Amino acid sequence: MTKIEKVLYTGRTHTTGGRDGMARSSDGRLDIKLSPPGGPGTGTNPEQLFAAGWSACFIGAMGRAASEMRVTLPADRAVDAEVDLGTTDGAFFLQARLTVSLPGLDREVAQAVVEAAHRICPYSKATRGNIDVTLTLI
Repeated sequence: MTKIEKVLYTGRTHTTGGRDGMARSSDGRLDIKLSPPGGPGTGTNPEQLFAAGWSACFIGAMGRAASEMRVTLPADRAVDAEVDLGTTDGAFFLQARLTVSLPGLDREVAQAVVEAAHRICPYSKATRGNIDVTLTLI
């Protein structure tokens, strides 16, 4: 396991009530109601939050990769993330799909950016070898 030498940022939240509760960040920028996935509640759920965080981070990693490759990314770049919660043999697991859009970029170059971003992105590193992840370039 790689140990962090220099902490750049620490996200802090306080959550009560679990999947049917509330979560608030220490700086107050995040203040949300939580609801179980597919349930009748009006809040978000951890899988949606994870998908949003990973896709945002992945876009940042693509920017870093593109910069290193001396490639300009399109302004309308996007990542659609899907995070599934499921079971196998009664145990809970996650799996994910990241669908990347880099319109106007040569497909070979775009694929190289996506692959490099998957090596760079901290979310990708955290999940590598732990959950099934599918990357698709559209």
